[in-house]
Amino acid sequence: ALGRKLSDTATQSRLLQGVATTLALPQVPKRIEVYDNSHIQGTNAVGAMIVAGPDGFIKNQYRKFNIKSEGLTPGDDYAMMREVLQRRFKRLVSPPEETPGKDKPKDDDFPQWPDLVIIDGGRGQLNAAREILAELGVDKVTLLGVAKGPDRDAGRETLFMPDREAIKLEPRDPVLYFIQRLRDEAHRFVIGSHRKR
Repeated sequence: ALGRKLSDTATQSRLLQGVATTLALPQVPKRIEVYDNSHIQGTNAVGAMIVAGPDGFIKNQYRKFNIKSEGLTPGDDYAMMREVLQRRFKRLVSPPEETPGKDKPKDDDFPQWPDLVIIDGGRGQLNAAREILAELGVDKVTLLGVAKGPDRDAGRETLFMPDREAIKLEPRDPVLYFIQRLRDEAHRFVIGSHRKR
C-alpha cells in the first residue's frame, strides 16, 4: 500500500509539473480548485468545488453550494458560477470576524488560496469568472476554462486562459487526461450533491 501511495504521488507530481509546463504557469500548482454547476431546467441549482493537490484529490475540502440567488433565469450558468465564486473568494479576501464561543462557518475550514482555478466551460464562462474575481480584487489566481469537444467528445477539449490563444492538446496527452479527470470528478461530485438535494 505504501509503495502504491508513493508511486501515485510521484505520478501526480509529474502531472502537476506537466500542467505547469503546458499552461506556462510561474510555478507548479499545489492547490487546484475545479468548479461545476448542476440543475434541472434551472431549478434546485447546486454549485460544487473539488480540490486536488500533490497527493491527489483532497475530498475533505470538497464543498457544495446551494444556489440562493432569487430570480435566477432558469439554466443561467453564468449567474450560478458568479454566486459560487463570490461566496468562495469573498471569504478569502475578507474573512468573517470570529465570534467568541461560536463555531466557525464551514466555508472557513480551508483559508488556502488556490494556484489554479478550473471552470467547466469555454471562453464565455472564463470571462465571466475573470470579471467576478476582478470585482473582488483577486488577480493572483490563474484561471482555466475547459470546453467540451464537438459532440461533447472527450479528448477533443479546448483549453482557454485569459489573454491567450486557445490551447488544443493531443487526445492522448497525459496533461489533457489529468485535466479531464479533474473536470469529471467535479461533475461527479456536483451531480451527486444535486441528486441528494
